[in-house]
Amino acid sequence: MNQNAEGKKKVTKGTGARDGRNGNGRPRKAEPERAWDGNERPWKAVPERVRNEAERPRKAVPERVRNEAERPRKAVPREGGKQEKAPSLCPVAKRCGGCRWINKPYQEQLKRKEAWVREQLKPFCRPDPILGMEDPFHYRNKVNVVFGEDRKKGIISGIYEEGTHTIVPVDSCLIENQKADEIAVTIRGLLKSFKIRPYDEDAGYGLLRHVMIRTAHATGEILVVLVLTSPVMPSKNNFVKALRERHPEITTIVANINDRNTSMVLGKKEQVLYGKGYIEDVLGGKRFRISPRSFYQVNSLQTEKLYAKALELADLKGEETVVDAYCGTGTIGILLSDRAKRVIGVELNPEAVRDARINAKMNQVQNIQFYQNDAGEFLREMADQRARVDVVLMDPPRSGSDEAFLDSVLTLRPSRVVYISCNPDTLARDLGYLVKGGYRVRKAVPVDMFPFTEARHVETVCLLSNIQKQNVASKNLPYR
Repeated sequence: MNQNAEGKKKVTKGTGARDGRNGNGRPRKAEPERAWDGNERPWKAVPERVRNEAERPRKAVPERVRNEAERPRKAVPREGGKQEKAPSLCPVAKRCGGCRWINKPYQEQLKRKEAWVREQLKPFCRPDPILGMEDPFHYRNKVNVVFGEDRKKGIISGIYEEGTHTIVPVDSCLIENQKADEIAVTIRGLLKSFKIRPYDEDAGYGLLRHVMIRTAHATGEILVVLVLTSPVMPSKNNFVKALRERHPEITTIVANINDRNTSMVLGKKEQVLYGKGYIEDVLGGKRFRISPRSFYQVNSLQTEKLYAKALELADLKGEETVVDAYCGTGTIGILLSDRAKRVIGVELNPEAVRDARINAKMNQVQNIQFYQNDAGEFLREMADQRARVDVVLMDPPRSGSDEAFLDSVLTLRPSRVVYISCNPDTLARDLGYLVKGGYRVRKAVPVDMFPFTEARHVETVCLLSNIQKQNVASKNLPYR
């Protein structure tokens, strides 16, 4: 379990977090507030490495064999009989913080994540074995790169060192799409010849802030987003032509304008420089549009497993009314629409609702409606109208749901609740609330969406069933 996800700034060599200063010797600015980057929900105060994070850093990776991460990290003998640790697969893993378990064998990672979920859900059920990946490398379909200059004014690109705005130069990463990494390196090489300077947050000068690259697993389409401080880009047509000559596989290129002093990666204005401005991917037999600010799970292969398990637990027979709460761009609701009589999607973010309606139309789904509203308030209105709901499917942010929403579920009392969570801690809290309200946890299945991250970064899908008589007189009334 964002997501992730679905900006930061300066590039010079800094001294890191220890002396509180940036690369110019000046006191470093306070860490900027976390802000929403256009994904389906506002960001919560969580570490940068959680799912769907729009400011996901990138890591330098030496060339090593793919299966090396499966081997135990053996100590290397020194002279005199002493031993030292083998070199890390990623030399900047500790500075980046995005793959702290890069040197753990993958099967050990799965065991520890499974144990963590089992411990959190011990009061409710014994979870099934975790669903892992056959190949846990290069799974991220969304890559964010920050650009800057070193002390010699040379252009560099890579990641921010964790907790700072010091850029760590990076060319490739073991968990990011390889083609996206190659495109980012090409863009860096083009900047000098086109006299484009990266943005300097201290001086407030420069054009290119970030580059976001999104790839579609099933279709192979690629979206490149140039995040600029100004809509005026010198020789932009020639720049696009040069980039496409080197990477003809690019489907579309978009300029996103972010001229604000903010930690958000993306701004609100966009210009399509080449192509249609979005790409499309296929998930569960349905087609979905991915634009620069769309929410889309970063691990396509594991998303297939996660959503397939959610549909299996929902156990739809074709006569049910389903509420897809926190529906985002409507992915899950559209996938289950073939199995339900009616689907109602609820999402607070208006841009996500717009994308959801486009996706439904593109897939010719007629039995689904999307509403822009707070999920808890929407369910309370349904309860007040005594509307009938058979299944509630909920996929809240990492912070979990709130009591207002859970109270609405308890008032509506659907026969089944399917809960998709990316945080076992808040999942256990919310399950406890629903269990006290008359539900029983029937099944829980963990899914490893983020290999090489720590135990708490694991998705879990749970099935709950109503074990009490419905305390609200239900009528099969349409909700409007």
